[in-house]
Amino acid sequence: MNDVICAILNRASEPRLTAPAPDQATLDAAFQCAFTAPDHALLRPWRYLVIEGEGLHALGELFADSLDANDPNHAERCARVRQSPLRAPMIIVGITSYREHPKVPPVEQAMSAAVGMGYLALALDAAGYGAMWRTGSPAHSDVVEQGLGLADHEKISGFLYVGTVERAKPRVPRPEVADKVSRWPHTDQ
Repeated sequence: MNDVICAILNRASEPRLTAPAPDQATLDAAFQCAFTAPDHALLRPWRYLVIEGEGLHALGELFADSLDANDPNHAERCARVRQSPLRAPMIIVGITSYREHPKVPPVEQAMSAAVGMGYLALALDAAGYGAMWRTGSPAHSDVVEQGLGLADHEKISGFLYVGTVERAKPRVPRPEVADKVSRWPHTDQ
């Protein structure tokens, strides 16, 4: 097998991340990989924010601000979400930046942005770092979008937590090809 196939087959979402985070040269190479995502009409419907250091604390505050103040467990939930960005030394926010186009519907643009996030995670993994793509309610919050400075035509694709793998988690079993792949039209034989 070639290096690309091996990298994909060995990739895993790693929730236990610590410093160091990737340096700028590694990030630049990984972003160049993300920019190769399939992109109908070359709209480039994505952009990214890199958050580190004190920015992680500010992101936690933004997450807390997005919670429903009427929730009876509000204080407990706020304390928990304030800490969630501190699970890694770096978070890369993937943003789908929708463009009006007669032949490229929004769903195709969202898929392009998602593939870019996947390529970014693969590239960072190949460079020796771990990554965990997270979404959850902060990824769908108007408060978080506004706090991060998203424009009206933009949505969060996800939060890619990035760092050095502290302790690899057990390998996740993969499905058998025959359980998930079939041919069409079906032949009766």
